[in-house]
Amino acid sequence: KGDLQVQTDWSDGSHSIEQMAQAAKNFGLSYLAVTDHTQSLTIANGLDEKRLLAQGKEIEKLNKKLKGFRILKSTECDVKKDGSLDLRDAALRTLDIVSISVHSNRNMKKKEMTARIIRALKHPFVHIFFHPTGRIVNVRNEYEVDMDLVIKAAREYNVALEVNGSERLDLHEGYVRQAIDLGVKLVVNSDAHSIEQFTNLEYGIAQARRGWAKPTDVLNTKTANDLCAIFSKKSSAR
Repeated sequence: KGDLQVQTDWSDGSHSIEQMAQAAKNFGLSYLAVTDHTQSLTIANGLDEKRLLAQGKEIEKLNKKLKGFRILKSTECDVKKDGSLDLRDAALRTLDIVSISVHSNRNMKKKEMTARIIRALKHPFVHIFFHPTGRIVNVRNEYEVDMDLVIKAAREYNVALEVNGSERLDLHEGYVRQAIDLGVKLVVNSDAHSIEQFTNLEYGIAQARRGWAKPTDVLNTKTANDLCAIFSKKSSAR
Protein backbone atom coordinates (compact mmCIF):
# COMPACT_ATOMS: atom_id res chain seq x y z
CA LYS A 1 0.00 0.00 0.00
CA GLY A 2 2.94 2.32 0.51
CA ASP A 3 6.61 2.84 -0.24
CA LEU A 4 8.84 3.55 2.75
CA GLN A 5 12.09 4.50 1.03
CA VAL A 6 11.90 7.41 -1.43
CA GLN A 7 14.50 10.12 -2.09
CA THR A 8 13.59 13.56 -3.40
CA ASP A 9 15.44 16.61 -4.71
CA TRP A 10 16.02 17.64 -1.11
CA SER A 11 18.97 15.23 -1.21
CA ASP A 12 20.01 13.05 -4.17
CA GLY A 13 16.64 12.45 -5.83
CA SER A 14 15.57 13.94 -9.15
CA HIS A 15 12.06 15.18 -8.34
CA SER A 16 10.19 17.19 -5.72
CA ILE A 17 8.23 15.68 -2.84
CA GLU A 18 4.97 16.56 -4.56
CA GLN A 19 6.08 15.00 -7.85
CA MET A 20 7.14 11.81 -6.11
CA ALA A 21 3.87 11.66 -4.19
CA GLN A 22 1.81 12.11 -7.36
CA ALA A 23 3.84 9.42 -9.16
CA ALA A 24 3.34 7.03 -6.23
CA LYS A 25 -0.39 7.71 -6.25
CA ASN A 26 -0.53 7.09 -10.01
CA PHE A 27 1.31 3.82 -9.41
CA GLY A 28 -1.53 2.74 -7.12
CA LEU A 29 -0.06 3.49 -3.72
CA SER A 30 -1.84 5.32 -0.91
CA TYR A 31 1.22 6.68 0.94
CA LEU A 32 4.97 7.11 0.84
CA ALA A 33 7.68 8.01 3.31
CA VAL A 34 10.17 10.69 2.34
CA THR A 35 13.57 9.31 3.34
CA ASP A 36 16.20 11.75 2.19
CA HIS A 37 19.76 11.21 3.36
CA THR A 38 21.20 12.89 6.45
CA GLN A 39 24.06 15.29 6.95
CA SER A 40 27.02 12.88 7.10
CA LEU A 41 26.35 11.82 3.51
CA THR A 42 27.50 15.09 2.02
CA ILE A 43 27.94 13.53 -1.43
CA ALA A 44 24.16 13.06 -1.50
CA ASN A 45 23.41 16.56 -0.14
CA GLY A 46 22.24 15.05 3.14
CA LEU A 47 19.87 17.02 5.35
CA ASP A 48 20.97 18.59 8.60
CA GLU A 49 18.43 19.00 11.37
CA LYS A 50 17.37 22.48 10.29
CA ARG A 51 16.61 21.31 6.75
CA LEU A 52 14.83 18.21 8.06
CA LEU A 53 12.46 20.39 10.09
CA ALA A 54 11.85 22.62 7.06
CA GLN A 55 11.08 19.55 4.99
CA GLY A 56 8.60 18.41 7.63
CA LYS A 57 6.72 21.69 7.30
CA GLU A 58 6.54 21.26 3.53
CA ILE A 59 5.17 17.74 3.99
CA GLU A 60 2.48 19.08 6.33
CA LYS A 61 1.42 21.61 3.68
CA LEU A 62 1.33 18.98 0.96
CA ASN A 63 -0.76 16.62 3.08
CA LYS A 64 -3.40 19.33 3.36
CA LYS A 65 -3.33 19.76 -0.41
CA LEU A 66 -3.27 16.13 -1.57
CA LYS A 67 -6.46 14.09 -1.68
CA GLY A 68 -6.50 10.36 -1.03
CA PHE A 69 -2.78 10.15 -0.38
CA ARG A 70 -0.50 10.65 2.62
CA ILE A 71 3.16 11.63 2.86
CA LEU A 72 4.97 10.41 5.96
CA LYS A 73 7.88 12.26 7.55
CA SER A 74 10.88 9.98 7.61
CA THR A 75 14.60 9.81 6.94
CA GLU A 76 17.41 7.53 5.83
CA CYS A 77 19.52 8.30 8.85
CA ASP A 78 23.16 7.36 8.48
CA VAL A 79 24.71 5.03 11.04
CA LYS A 80 28.07 6.44 12.12
CA LYS A 81 31.19 4.32 12.57
CA ASP A 82 30.54 3.93 16.30
CA GLY A 83 26.89 2.93 15.80
CA SER A 84 25.41 6.27 16.84
CA LEU A 85 22.95 8.03 14.55
CA ASP A 86 23.50 11.06 12.35
CA LEU A 87 20.62 13.04 13.91
CA ARG A 88 19.87 13.94 17.50
CA ASP A 89 16.83 12.52 19.27
CA ALA A 90 15.06 15.89 19.17
CA ALA A 91 15.03 15.73 15.36
CA LEU A 92 14.09 12.05 15.24
CA ARG A 93 11.06 12.73 17.46
CA THR A 94 9.55 14.93 14.73
CA LEU A 95 9.32 11.98 12.31
CA ASP A 96 6.60 9.41 11.69
CA ILE A 97 9.17 6.71 10.86
CA VAL A 98 12.88 6.49 11.58
CA SER A 99 14.89 4.37 9.15
CA ILE A 100 18.63 3.84 9.27
CA SER A 101 21.33 2.63 6.88
CA VAL A 102 25.07 2.11 6.57
CA HIS A 103 26.87 3.98 3.78
CA SER A 104 30.35 4.72 5.14
CA ASN A 105 33.25 2.75 6.63
CA ARG A 106 32.17 -0.37 4.81
CA ASN A 107 35.55 -2.08 5.30
CA MET A 108 35.23 -2.65 9.02
CA LYS A 109 35.97 -6.11 10.40
CA LYS A 110 32.95 -8.37 10.89
CA LYS A 111 32.91 -8.14 14.71
CA GLU A 112 33.12 -4.34 14.70
CA MET A 113 30.56 -3.90 11.91
CA THR A 114 28.15 -6.22 13.66
CA ALA A 115 28.52 -4.35 16.96
CA ARG A 116 28.08 -1.04 15.13
CA ILE A 117 24.80 -2.13 13.54
CA ILE A 118 23.40 -3.71 16.68
CA ARG A 119 24.09 -0.52 18.64
CA ALA A 120 22.06 1.40 16.04
CA LEU A 121 19.22 -1.14 16.18
CA LYS A 122 19.04 -0.66 19.95
CA HIS A 123 18.16 3.02 19.55
CA PRO A 124 14.59 3.41 20.86
CA PHE A 125 13.37 5.51 17.93
CA VAL A 126 14.58 3.21 15.13
CA HIS A 127 11.87 1.41 13.17
CA ILE A 128 13.48 0.11 9.95
CA PHE A 129 16.96 -0.97 8.85
CA PHE A 130 17.43 -0.23 5.13
CA HIS A 131 19.38 -2.53 2.74
CA PRO A 132 20.90 -4.36 5.71
CA THR A 133 23.92 -6.01 4.05
CA GLY A 134 24.94 -3.16 1.73
CA ARG A 135 25.19 -5.28 -1.40
CA ILE A 136 24.50 -4.13 -4.96
CA VAL A 137 23.99 -7.04 -7.34
CA ASN A 138 26.89 -7.44 -9.80
CA VAL A 139 28.52 -4.28 -8.41
CA ARG A 140 29.67 -4.93 -4.85
CA ASN A 141 29.42 -7.64 -2.23
CA GLU A 142 27.95 -7.41 1.24
CA TYR A 143 30.08 -5.79 3.91
CA GLU A 144 31.44 -8.15 6.54
CA VAL A 145 28.66 -8.63 9.11
CA ASP A 146 27.19 -11.44 11.19
CA MET A 147 23.63 -11.44 9.88
CA ASP A 148 22.57 -14.15 12.31
CA LEU A 149 23.23 -11.72 15.16
CA VAL A 150 21.74 -8.75 13.28
CA ILE A 151 18.49 -10.60 12.56
CA LYS A 152 18.25 -11.71 16.19
CA ALA A 153 18.84 -8.10 17.29
CA ALA A 154 16.12 -6.89 14.91
CA ARG A 155 13.74 -9.29 16.63
CA GLU A 156 14.86 -8.26 20.12
CA TYR A 157 14.57 -4.53 19.43
CA ASN A 158 11.52 -4.78 17.18
CA VAL A 159 13.12 -3.30 14.06
CA ALA A 160 11.85 -4.20 10.59
CA LEU A 161 14.31 -5.21 7.88
CA GLU A 162 14.04 -3.89 4.36
CA VAL A 163 13.75 -5.85 1.13
CA ASN A 164 15.04 -3.26 -1.32
CA GLY A 165 13.70 -3.54 -4.88
CA SER A 166 16.46 -1.55 -6.57
CA GLU A 167 19.59 -3.13 -7.99
CA ARG A 168 20.53 -3.91 -4.40
CA LEU A 169 17.88 -6.67 -3.96
CA ASP A 170 18.89 -6.56 -0.32
CA LEU A 171 17.91 -8.63 1.71
CA HIS A 172 19.10 -11.81 0.08
CA GLU A 173 16.24 -14.35 -0.03
CA GLY A 174 18.01 -16.61 2.48
CA TYR A 175 18.04 -13.83 5.04
CA VAL A 176 14.41 -13.05 4.22
CA ARG A 177 13.46 -16.59 5.15
CA GLN A 178 15.60 -16.50 8.27
CA ALA A 179 13.99 -13.24 9.39
CA ILE A 180 10.49 -14.60 8.83
CA ASP A 181 11.28 -17.77 10.76
CA LEU A 182 12.35 -15.62 13.73
CA GLY A 183 9.25 -13.41 13.51
CA VAL A 184 11.07 -10.31 12.24
CA LYS A 185 8.86 -8.04 10.14
CA LEU A 186 9.88 -6.82 6.69
CA VAL A 187 9.17 -3.82 4.51
CA VAL A 188 9.40 -3.87 0.70
CA ASN A 189 10.59 -0.59 -0.83
CA SER A 190 11.55 0.83 -4.20
CA ASP A 191 14.43 3.08 -3.07
CA ALA A 192 13.11 5.38 -5.79
CA HIS A 193 15.21 8.41 -6.66
CA SER A 194 12.92 9.47 -9.53
CA ILE A 195 9.29 9.20 -10.56
CA GLU A 196 10.07 6.31 -12.91
CA GLN A 197 11.48 4.03 -10.22
CA PHE A 198 8.36 2.95 -8.35
CA THR A 199 8.40 -0.11 -10.61
CA ASN A 200 11.29 -1.28 -8.40
CA LEU A 201 8.57 -2.38 -5.97
CA GLU A 202 7.76 -5.27 -8.30
CA TYR A 203 11.33 -6.57 -7.97
CA GLY A 204 11.21 -6.10 -4.21
CA ILE A 205 8.02 -8.14 -4.02
CA ALA A 206 9.60 -10.87 -6.15
CA GLN A 207 12.67 -10.90 -3.89
CA ALA A 208 10.51 -11.17 -0.77
CA ARG A 209 8.58 -14.05 -2.33
CA ARG A 210 11.84 -15.87 -3.03
CA GLY A 211 12.29 -15.90 0.75
CA TRP A 212 8.71 -17.16 1.19
CA ALA A 213 7.39 -13.90 2.59
CA LYS A 214 3.62 -13.48 2.87
CA PRO A 215 1.67 -10.20 3.09
CA THR A 216 1.39 -10.66 6.85
CA ASP A 217 5.19 -10.56 7.09
CA VAL A 218 5.40 -7.17 5.32
CA LEU A 219 4.44 -4.06 7.27
CA ASN A 220 3.71 -1.80 4.30
CA THR A 221 0.86 -4.03 3.23
CA LYS A 222 -0.98 -2.16 5.98
CA THR A 223 -2.69 1.23 5.77
CA ALA A 224 -0.71 4.31 6.71
CA ASN A 225 -2.72 4.74 9.91
CA ASP A 226 -2.17 1.14 11.01
CA LEU A 227 1.51 1.30 10.12
CA CYS A 228 2.06 4.51 12.08
CA ALA A 229 0.17 3.06 15.04
CA ILE A 230 2.56 0.09 15.10
CA PHE A 231 5.63 2.30 15.00
CA SER A 232 4.21 4.78 17.51
CA LYS A 233 3.46 1.95 19.92
CA LYS A 234 7.04 0.71 19.64
CA SER A 235 8.51 4.15 20.36
CA SER A 236 6.18 4.66 23.34
CA ALA A 237 7.05 1.23 24.77
CA ARG A 238 10.79 2.00 24.67
